[in-house]
Amino acid sequence: MSDEQPVRFTLNGGVATLWLDRPAKRNAVNLAMWEAIPGVLDEILAASPRAVVVRGTGGHFCAGADITELGERLADVGVPGGYREVNAAAEAAFMAFPLPVIAQIEGNCIGGGWQIASVCDLRIAGRSVLLGITPSKLGITYPPEAVARTVAIVGPAATKRLLFTAELIDGAEALRLGFVDQLVDDDALDRCVAELVEELAGRSLLTQTATKLLVNSLVTDDESLRARHDQLALDSKDGPDLHEGLTAFKERRPPTFSWRP
Repeated sequence: MSDEQPVRFTLNGGVATLWLDRPAKRNAVNLAMWEAIPGVLDEILAASPRAVVVRGTGGHFCAGADITELGERLADVGVPGGYREVNAAAEAAFMAFPLPVIAQIEGNCIGGGWQIASVCDLRIAGRSVLLGITPSKLGITYPPEAVARTVAIVGPAATKRLLFTAELIDGAEALRLGFVDQLVDDDALDRCVAELVEELAGRSLLTQTATKLLVNSLVTDDESLRARHDQLALDSKDGPDLHEGLTAFKERRPPTFSWRP
């Protein structure tokens, strides 16, 4: 790892892992990391994996924004090419990405880490995690898109509480709020994520992609995502997955789906 490549990916079979890779900073996100994310996602898609896992190196998911590096740029709303614009572009790239994305959360998941985890489709965490949204400690606003996603996940009242207080919550509270989908023992985290990915791989990627596009369009009001969903709905009647699903049902066997974006 080096700060020249703070976001990278590895490929293992049908699973790509996107690594947040600044372990000395507990993977605190800087401008270079946000800038790198769209390109790394493009590279992952070109590698044709079945699903993507997002995680951090060094025992932490992401400790938030790198405040010492970014300083007042954290609040540069409206500045062309500034931190906020780059940040929003990375979020949009995640939202438009067609494959299932799972956040594997350990250690700290705070501020920008919460933001990255929230843009993933599913979140599995180890019991010792610490999570929170902390802009009220700095006197800045949190990105509107990230607020909207958090409201969609945990509800308006919990979102206000987390942003008002900047309190850090444990894994059990994150599970209760619905931010974490599954909470497991720390030493079982790798296995549980692998089992989820294996289960996803046995289902239709067309259905998963269409579902993701539609849900994200409802959260963001992004008509382009809805248009892509509607096209997939039209394509599905002549696509290979429907024929395979019906044939497998009749033959009483697991289906082998082949559709890819």
